[in-house]
Parts: sequence; C-alpha cells; structure tokens
Amino acid sequence: MLVFDVGTGSGRCLIFDHEGRELAESHREWTPRTIPQYPGSRDFDTSESWMLLSECVQEALVKAKVDAEDISGITATSMREGFVLYDAEGRELWACPNTDARAGEEGRELIEQGVGEQVFQEGGDWFAIHAMPRLVWIRKKQPEIFKKARHLTMLGDWVVYRLTGAYTTTPSLGSSSGLFSLEGGDWSRKSIEICGLDRDVFPPVVESGTRVGEVTEKAARETGLCAGTPVYTSGGDTQLALLGVGTIEPYQYTIVGGTFWQTTMITPYPLIDPKVRLRTHCHVLPGFCMTEGFGFLHGLAVRWFRDAFCHDEKKEARRRGVSSYAVIEERASAVPPGSNGIIATFSDIMYAREIKHAAPSFLGFDIFTPETSGKKECFRALEENAAYVAYGHALILEELTGRPCDQATFCGGSSRGQLWPQIVADVIGASLRIPEVKEATALGAAMCALAGSGIYGGLEETASSIVRWEREVEPDKDNHRRYQELFKNWQAVYREVLSISDRGLLDYLWKAPGV
Repeated sequence: MLVFDVGTGSGRCLIFDHEGRELAESHREWTPRTIPQYPGSRDFDTSESWMLLSECVQEALVKAKVDAEDISGITATSMREGFVLYDAEGRELWACPNTDARAGEEGRELIEQGVGEQVFQEGGDWFAIHAMPRLVWIRKKQPEIFKKARHLTMLGDWVVYRLTGAYTTTPSLGSSSGLFSLEGGDWSRKSIEICGLDRDVFPPVVESGTRVGEVTEKAARETGLCAGTPVYTSGGDTQLALLGVGTIEPYQYTIVGGTFWQTTMITPYPLIDPKVRLRTHCHVLPGFCMTEGFGFLHGLAVRWFRDAFCHDEKKEARRRGVSSYAVIEERASAVPPGSNGIIATFSDIMYAREIKHAAPSFLGFDIFTPETSGKKECFRALEENAAYVAYGHALILEELTGRPCDQATFCGGSSRGQLWPQIVADVIGASLRIPEVKEATALGAAMCALAGSGIYGGLEETASSIVRWEREVEPDKDNHRRYQELFKNWQAVYREVLSISDRGLLDYLWKAPGV
C-alpha cells in the first residue's frame, strides 16, 4: 500500500506491506509562500507540491525495492484545515495550508455577527484556522477567483483528485473545514450559506476506506504509478494517527507528536468544550468524534533550532551515521529537569476562541556559567515546552470527561528519540506506550486502504491485527513532582511574555484569524 502524506513542513510518500510494516519512506521539505501584500498569508503551491510528491513516489519505490505494479492500493492524507478551490475544468484556482492567517478582519466580523458560537456548537471548531473566514476573504479580496470556484476539497482530497479526477472527502478531513455538522457527519448547509457558495461546490462525503477511483493515465505518467491502481479514501492526519496506534476505544489518551502536537481523546459523541478551549472533529471510525488540543509547531521549532545552532552536532551525526537529533538529545539528556533555569516560550496551551502564541523566546540564561546555560539547555527547554502544552491539554480533557491520564500513547516523529518521550512521561506523570511504527498517520491511512480492499474485515480489525508496540516509558516520580512546580512557573512566565506581543512590542509567533 502506498500513502501520500501532505504535511505542513513536508510532503511524503510511504510504502507498507499488508501486515503494516513500513518498507520505505521518502520526503521533500517545503515552506508555504507568503504573499507580501496579504499579511499572514500562506499559499500552498499545488504545481510544485505535486512535482515533489511525484519525486517521492519514485524514491520510495526504489527504497522499498518494489515496482509500481506491486502497489495494490493507494491513499492520501494531509494536514487538516487547508483546502483547494477548482474551476469548472478542474484547474486549481487557490490553495492554502493550515497556517494561513490572512482572514483576520473577516474572522472578527463573523464573530461580531455571532457566527462563531453557532459554528462551534454545530461543528466543534472556532474560526482559528478553518475555511469560513478564508472563503469570505476570497469573496471580498479576490472575487474573480470566488466566481470561478466550482469545487472545493481539503488538501488530502486534492491528492486523491490528482490521482483519480474524483472530488470527495471523508468526515474526519471534511470536518476540519469548520463547515461540518458533527451530529450529521456531513456539510452544514447553514455554514455553507454564510460563505456564499452553493452546496454543489462541496464534495460528497464518504467513509474512510472507500474506493473512489483508479489512477488515471495522466497521473500515471506524472508519478510513475500504474494506471488502474485502486485509490481509497483515508482522512485527517491526527485521526489517522489514532487509528495507526490502535486508538479505537473511547476515552484513551493519545499524543501525536509531529510538526504540530495533538493531545487527543475519542468519544462516542461530539464532546464540545463549553469554555471553547479544545476543538472536536469527526474520527475515522463512524459514529466517533475526536477532541484535541494542539501544540503549535513543536516539531518545526526543534528543526529550526537544529538548523540554526547545531552545525557541530550535524557533522558528528554524519560521522557516526545517526540522526542529528540523536546527538543533540544525548547532550541535552545531561541537563536536569527545568533546563538549569532556561524557559522556552514557543507555544501555548490551546484556547480555541483566541489562539495566539508569544514571540518565540528563551529566558533565564546564567551568563556566569556558560557551560550549564547554553545550547543543550535551550534544546531541552524546547522539549519541555512541548511537554507542558501536552500536559495542559490532558488536564482539560480530564476536566471534561472525569477520566485521569494514567497511561497515554505517544507517536509521531517526536517519539523516535529517548529524551523527549521521557520528558513527556515525567511532566504528565503517566506511562507512555511507543508504537513500532512512528509514522502513525501514514500507517493509519494504509489501514484504510487495507480495510477498503477487503484484506481485513474493517478498520477496527485492521488496527487490532497490525499495531505493534516498541516500548513503554515509565515516569520518574521525583521528576514528576519537580515538574509540577516547573509547569506552574512556565505558565506564569508564558503569560508575561505573551503580554509583550499583546502590547505590540514583538510580533506573535502566530495569531489566528479573528483574534
């Protein structure tokens, strides 16, 4: 099974066998383009991205030592919230990733009209990064594009369209648009009317694992795949990650650590946070919903730190034949909890009604002891920042459900190392299960294709048959007690640093439309 994964910072292609073993992975990093005349804008370049994804296909086939004819099914997933508009001939008119924030004025206007509360109660998501303000922005600022729009898909669905020519979505990916009814598992007519588009613009909604077409001759020429290969739907990245680690029972805690981090729980009903902190989308399992708090750009923050400051570590990693992160974590593991007083303020605990993140900062250096107040302390502080955010979200989920977090699953690229999982376990005070396959999103997508092709009896059976565990990380009780105080201190410091951006003295790391 071959999986496309359209992420915030990269596009990837992965190949799995029918028992869920990863045979190969290929990726290309990308950075969404900013348009100077539109502050906060981020464009998704569909032409360049498709070219890079096609390169990934060829590289993955070579790495897996398989031919295109060996691929028995294909599917695609993506970051949520980003979407693509097409004209009547199927040409892409406009596309954005989830970090696009140009529609601030439109978001504020909709909130003032009382639309925000209505949409949140029906669709489980605030205006932070979903489609409604962006569509209103297009209608106002680029009316020529809005008039030509005849189809809309989410980014993962765009890959399926490129492969098959079919417009479609799934509840888990479609609900990230903010234009869904969680109860009905379909598009909300009220929300669509507010955007000013016809219902026909929005694609049919089918369940994850549905066969929606085959690779066309054109797509085969572009990618090197075989024409006629079946293509199946999968869904949103986080929900698929939950499937990929076997989160198929309600009230289980799962932390998905990638570019963004999501602390999640699935429920057999839409769990709507009355304080509008967390958000809720449809899960890939029919009848289930997923509630989450997301940590903003944790994965990108450590990548930035690596590339900006860790040139020596990268050289050593090449010499030793290991990951550069492994070398950096080795050095940071000698630093005690609290990073010798250094605090990172890169991402805050989620408040969906008003998502904003302080200017990225490191504070608390001791310039008299550079040997214990430098690079390795900063890296550990970044990892602690992510753990604090995950812990804050777990506390909210416990408040909403009354179910404490004594065990959680930790997956995604951030779970590969040794130090970060231990910090998360210590901060939360819970044991962490680490799956064998870290790329849980892609594995979950492959499970949808496997279930759809009839190899397994359904999504639940597929997950139960395939998920395997690598290890379990136990919390250090002394460290957990220490982190209880450190967490409170970090929260207080973060509020102060955020106030600097609130006063306009420094730019926010990111501020959602409508804030």
